[in-house]
Amino acid sequence: MTQLSSHKANALTGRLRVPGDKSISHRSLIMGTLALGESRISGLLEGEDVLDTAKAMRALGADIRRDEAGDWRVIGVGVGGLCQPDTALDMGNSGTGARLVMGLVATTPHSVTFTGDASLSSRPMKRVTDPLTKFGASFHGAKDMTLPLTVSGIEDPLPIEYEVPVASAQVKSAILLAALNTPGKTTVIEKTPTRDHTERMFEHFGVEIAITPHGKNTAITVTGQPELTARDMVVPTDPSSAAFPTIAALITPGSDILIENVGMNPSRTGIYTTLQEMGGDVSFVNERLECGESVADIRVRYSPLNGVTVPQDRAPSMIDEYPILCIAASFATGETVMRGLEELRVKESDRISVMVAGLQAAGVQVVEHDDGMTITGQTSIPGGALVKTHLDHRIAMSFLTLGMASDQPVTVDDGRVIETSFPGFRDLMNGLGAHITDQIKDPA
Repeated sequence: MTQLSSHKANALTGRLRVPGDKSISHRSLIMGTLALGESRISGLLEGEDVLDTAKAMRALGADIRRDEAGDWRVIGVGVGGLCQPDTALDMGNSGTGARLVMGLVATTPHSVTFTGDASLSSRPMKRVTDPLTKFGASFHGAKDMTLPLTVSGIEDPLPIEYEVPVASAQVKSAILLAALNTPGKTTVIEKTPTRDHTERMFEHFGVEIAITPHGKNTAITVTGQPELTARDMVVPTDPSSAAFPTIAALITPGSDILIENVGMNPSRTGIYTTLQEMGGDVSFVNERLECGESVADIRVRYSPLNGVTVPQDRAPSMIDEYPILCIAASFATGETVMRGLEELRVKESDRISVMVAGLQAAGVQVVEHDDGMTITGQTSIPGGALVKTHLDHRIAMSFLTLGMASDQPVTVDDGRVIETSFPGFRDLMNGLGAHITDQIKDPA
């Protein structure tokens, strides 16, 4: 276990590039596996979560390797060409990887066991397994469908129409991936729009996909069993990862940074809209399109912030960013109200209760709700806390960001978990002017 301590920083300045987008990285490896020929991926996030998905795709038959230039090459097996893996697929800490790959194998004639670390093994999979059983797949494991879990795929799947009961891009994407090896048309109905990387990736690879109104909702229809041809992919940098240096700069006096090549998919930018509403000096330059995804550079300068009530319908576009938004809210004048966040209870940790406990330990005024929290900002945060991360990378990075502007250092109990999504986080932030140090190194 490695404890990391974050000390009060001077102004953060400079240009930086955060790692590749995690959501797009997972999907690029999966789609490359389902295409015939060699797909090249540049900018892939080389964090543990994505590398575990790469291992899973190799076990299912793909030839995946990193070349000397740092690009990744995937020789796929085609839709319907997945192999029976010799061993269980260890998905590490990645809920996204586990749920997407479950969808992928549910409509194959294979039996696949999924395992993961302690954090992943505590997370419910039922919201994915329920719709996948409608194709004809079956699942064997604990009653609450936690890992380890075995998927018995169906050789002759049936197309389905499924209305997603809660806003979840992972559930939607698992169904869409299952639909690829299912004859006929499968439709997913969304009440609330969620991130649409899967739909954009399908279009990039030539999948027949239609997105149409369905009353007040949206219907996404996929025609199954296409023959996909390899495509090159460029992964933009991750807007979720970019939120950490963005908020660090906003709360650290004198800061002025430029974050390059950030994905600006409209389904992912709620955090930046919210920060602008709080008075944050956040602007976008060099806006462009790459592989169907909007990309821009983000200029961020220190700004006094004001509390806001975040609209509940914005939650799907920033669900992963609420932990770091809590840090911005801690320094904002007035109250910041965040509600409609029930999904945070079933992330890598119960992010609502874990954030509340850490904030209170650091001297922040916060009230916990069943579906969120209310934070009353202060001009000065005492800090001086040791925060339990519960093996959650976003909790760790959020509290290290808090320590950059609090009176006393903030320490997280395990900094190693950051590698799952943001390898090099400490060095990158220290290069801007932060002061994050090892506190204790204990091999146990």
